[in-house]
Amino acid sequence: MMEKEYSFTYQIFKNIDELNDEDKALLQRARANTSNAYVPYSSFQVSAIALMENGEIVNGTNQENASYPVGICAERVLLSTISSVQPNIAVKTIAISYHNLNGESSRPVAPCGMCRQALLEQENRFQQPIKIILSGMDGEVIIVQNARQLLPFNFSAEDML
Repeated sequence: MMEKEYSFTYQIFKNIDELNDEDKALLQRARANTSNAYVPYSSFQVSAIALMENGEIVNGTNQENASYPVGICAERVLLSTISSVQPNIAVKTIAISYHNLNGESSRPVAPCGMCRQALLEQENRFQQPIKIILSGMDGEVIIVQNARQLLPFNFSAEDML
């Protein structure tokens, strides 16, 4: 038997005021954009905002549907939009925020597994890390330097060879 350990380093900031100006501005946009989410069932608004390598900003929010499997997370809405409007531009940073209309929104939450896989696919496509900023409407902010850290046992094109 062989035993291995996986670990990674991430940053925790007390609040948005500790971020650099670029990250702070992106997170502020993500927080403001949560109100554009369509969430009549969960009341859990999520926004994902990307800063592209060319300086453009692209927005995404979660979109629910009465047929629950049809809904789509903010991160995948964002990545689909990027593929449509900025198909040849790499993503530099993504800020993800949420507003829980039925409870607290003061701690960071991470993307679901499906979104982690989609974020990693985007990283692999451009062979460039995507910095991810996670936060609620206030409180702590977590920064992860790349999507790969969130999904160590991922599925990739190499697995299909």
